[in-house]
Amino acid sequence: MDNRTARFLKTRFQNYYKNAEIGLPDHLPNREWAFIFFDDMPDKMMHRHKAFGSPGETLDYLYGMAPAHVYNSTAYYEYPDVRKMNEKNWLGAELIFDLDADHLPDAPKNYADMLELVKKETFKLMDFLLDDFGFSEQEIELVFSGGRGYHFHVRSPKVLKLGSAERREIVNYLSGRDLDFKYFFKEVPMDGEFGTGSKIFKGMKNVPLKCTLVGHDSGWGRRIALYLTDYMKAECGKRYKKDMFPELRKYEKVGDTTVKKLISLSNSENGLKDILEKGRLDFDVRNFKDIAAYFMRESVEDFLHRFGASVDEPVTADIKRLIRVPGSLHGGSGMLVKKLALSELEKFDPLTDAVVFGERPVKVTVIKPFSVQLKGKDLKVEEGIQEVPEYAAVYLICRGVAEYGHRRNQPGSV
Repeated sequence: MDNRTARFLKTRFQNYYKNAEIGLPDHLPNREWAFIFFDDMPDKMMHRHKAFGSPGETLDYLYGMAPAHVYNSTAYYEYPDVRKMNEKNWLGAELIFDLDADHLPDAPKNYADMLELVKKETFKLMDFLLDDFGFSEQEIELVFSGGRGYHFHVRSPKVLKLGSAERREIVNYLSGRDLDFKYFFKEVPMDGEFGTGSKIFKGMKNVPLKCTLVGHDSGWGRRIALYLTDYMKAECGKRYKKDMFPELRKYEKVGDTTVKKLISLSNSENGLKDILEKGRLDFDVRNFKDIAAYFMRESVEDFLHRFGASVDEPVTADIKRLIRVPGSLHGGSGMLVKKLALSELEKFDPLTDAVVFGERPVKVTVIKPFSVQLKGKDLKVEEGIQEVPEYAAVYLICRGVAEYGHRRNQPGSV
């Protein structure tokens, strides 16, 4: 990035910060702040151990310095501006989750598709936080990172003192690491669980047993119920019975009789509904507890890909992490680090809603061909002098594929 380009970006960022609504953190004086300035690009040298005593002081600094990247600590410190970390006196830290397309397997290269995929992962994590952990929406802050993903800040008093080891355990739970499926299936007497009537089996030594799914209405149990019912629907949708349930047929305890009963269960009026609502898993299928656990073990990779949450473990485990400030701009894209209500995520389109710059034409020198979708438009630029809307110019420059203005001896220059 040449000096003229750096000055252009700093001017545009400064104009934004003049009236920006910055999401200042709670307990502001206890937060460490850090910055990367355009003058330090592309080396990205970070200036940290900064603290502010008031909102006015913070906002004045952002406007005056117009940094490329703005961070504050997820931790609370007694002395946040002390340079040695062990002298800051750690008081606690938010529980942070970072979902970034870089950490997703087989993430698409197209930016729009990448953002759509990471949004799906964000919904999965939201389900864990609200359902499994029981946090309220008021305890959770959701932020679009301005780049390739989303951040969750959990500020419940219950999590502030958690250490790194406890936070890693949370990540393990979210990912489904070390799930042991045998504990989710058990056998219970017919009359006890499903209301057959105790008088029928009174005095009998061998009471008929039924398989039930433990915790079918919440957490990982609910996810297993959904996975099993979707699988059974899909298999029974096949044309020929001989093609149904090929994965289960590999198991020595599964024969034609078991398959027929599974088909009957899937096609019965309340069969799949009973799995979801009651945890009921079979009609007189012997050893179905073992069969179900076998199937889940064999399908674990697909199951966890569908239901597990892919978060950046080092971010969550780090109790002294720096994270982007809501309302600031991302120096790698020029886009807004935007705070969202959980209910806004569904309709949120970062390629439109996180773009803050205007339409006025700006000349740039494109270094290499590049394409991106912004504000509902497909933008494609070739090497050489190009005139593009300001929001596109800022994005291209921040991405490192263009310089501001035009240079001599470049294709298209006069």
